[in-house]
Parts: sequence; C-alpha cells; structure tokens
Amino acid sequence: MMSLPILFVKQGCPWCIDALQYFEKRKLKLDIIDVRIDPSRMNDLIDASGQSKTPTLQNGNFVVADFDISEFEKSMQDNPEEAKKLGY
Repeated sequence: MMSLPILFVKQGCPWCIDALQYFEKRKLKLDIIDVRIDPSRMNDLIDASGQSKTPTLQNGNFVVADFDISEFEKSMQDNPEEAKKLGY
C-alpha cells in the first residue's frame, strides 16, 4: 500500500486553512499532521523540509515547504512528474 502524501499544518494558520480547503476541493487524500496538536511531529516536519513553517506538503522525497496556493501550483508546473503522482 502506498503511503499518503503528508500535509503538515498548524492550527489557526491562515495559509494552512487555505491549503486544506484547496486540497479538499481537489479531492486529494492526505495524511494531515497538525504540529501544534501533536508537537512530537515537529521533528518530522523539520527532517522533511529543513524548516518549521507550514503548510508543508511531503510526498516521498518531494517537498513543497511553507507555501501559499499560487506557490504550490507553480511547484506543480515546475515538477510535472510529482504533479502526476498527486493527480494533477
């Protein structure tokens, strides 16, 4: 079984709220990890992306860190293989 892409978020983060709504509209299934609710997962976020800002999406070795929607969409355009894996 393939693991789901991970979306690291922080409760109350406006960019995270936008990202969650965006991915919900796209019907992208994600493993959502709120590092404020589960601070023990902050190290996973830092290990994945080298930073602690959210939202951050990780799909295997592919990471889009600290993004807004337009930055995420640009990342999908710039990485067509990853976009395909995510169903774009």
